[in-house]
Amino acid sequence: MEGSVPPEPWWCTMRVLIQLRPSPDVVAAVADPDVTATTADVADGLPGVVLDPSFTPVAVPRPVPAAGGDPLSLNQSLTFSLSADDASVMVRGEISDDELSTRVTLLPTLRNDVVGVFADPVIESNLTCGGDAPVGDWHDVERLLHVAELHAEGLDGSGVALAVLDTGINAAHVARHLGRDLLLDKERSWNPDGVTGRPGEFEVNHGTMCAFDTLIAAPRATLIDIPVLLSQRPGGSALDGLLSDAVAAFAHLRTVLEAQPAETRSLVISNSWGSFSPRWDFPVGHPGNYSDNPAHPFNLIVASLEQAGADVLFAAGNCGRDCRDGRCAYPDRPIAGANSHPGVLSIGGVDTGGQRVGYSSQGPGRLALRKPDICSYTHFSGSKAFGAGEPDSGTSAACPVAAGLVAAIRTRWPVSALSPAQLRTLLRRTADDRSDIGFDYDYGYGVTDTPGVLASLRRRAMRVA
Repeated sequence: MEGSVPPEPWWCTMRVLIQLRPSPDVVAAVADPDVTATTADVADGLPGVVLDPSFTPVAVPRPVPAAGGDPLSLNQSLTFSLSADDASVMVRGEISDDELSTRVTLLPTLRNDVVGVFADPVIESNLTCGGDAPVGDWHDVERLLHVAELHAEGLDGSGVALAVLDTGINAAHVARHLGRDLLLDKERSWNPDGVTGRPGEFEVNHGTMCAFDTLIAAPRATLIDIPVLLSQRPGGSALDGLLSDAVAAFAHLRTVLEAQPAETRSLVISNSWGSFSPRWDFPVGHPGNYSDNPAHPFNLIVASLEQAGADVLFAAGNCGRDCRDGRCAYPDRPIAGANSHPGVLSIGGVDTGGQRVGYSSQGPGRLALRKPDICSYTHFSGSKAFGAGEPDSGTSAACPVAAGLVAAIRTRWPVSALSPAQLRTLLRRTADDRSDIGFDYDYGYGVTDTPGVLASLRRRAMRVA
């Protein structure tokens, strides 16, 4: 494949997530946000695994299906339990043995507390192929999103928590280019282990672009800064991290969500990153696989957070057939892992003229076939995070633009009035269809349509009244 990096053999040295089921008192300690457990508290050593002592263990909820259901099926209603008797605990490590496949197979038989061993793939920001000038600016996006109409109905993000999982936010840069102050919750922001820096004070980069783009539709939303892509790994760059840190970030966000009053609960999570290549993953069909495996710990945590009331959005990725990112190494179906989860909104990209951008990844997805869900706007002049003449681009921009629209809706429509699943259905049903067949793998259900959303919400309000 032109421009791609040849995949390394999957059995080379790799980082892994180890899912354990220790005693209930240990599980309870890990699940308690007021207690800081360590890897040593959970595991005293595993054969052939070098455990990472810097990683704080994470509680993984257990999926509980309806009577007779399959806990691994994504096409049913599940509940998730974090009780000490049900949940498990995840730690991080590295298997440097050439006999990796043997180790992974034998660990659960050698230790009865080992539930499974899973890939901890590299996650990277969704940059884009360069060269094309911006198409319009953020005021055009503001107009296309009908922001004035949103705000006239009191939908501006006030009181809504909006988490940006990326490279960190530079709040001063965002405020300067928006021309107004922003709200950032430093107390509820979170850094991965080993990442220094204070919320809102990170270098101007990809995360600053994403934060800016969320505020186009929801200028009064409260940002939560989660610099998950700044976690360091050997040989890594400043724009990638490990999925294990995203697992820990989502576990933190669950505590943020559950601390909110049930009647006003709302949390929007914007993720402009993904796994581009199978080189860091186990093969499809292997029990430790991430890309196609609903039982991977991160996919379980995503599902549990959505069920608890979070709106989770992921960029579809920049592996579109017309203009692939050079890192794309999946031969087909590049929308993988959580980016293709049925419980999230997978966001493709269109320019301000409504045309799909060539790099926007096309479906089908790997966990759910009908991906992307919808498209939003990208490749416009906005944050200037990469320079005065550079666009906010990629599905990396489209995702936070859509997240801002979701946050605006949540201003007066908390989860108690409109569940995440209902909101996803609303956005799909009202989207501006760009094909003759309804859903298609280029645009999903179409481009977000704010007037259609508002009309539907008005009708819903009248039925409830």
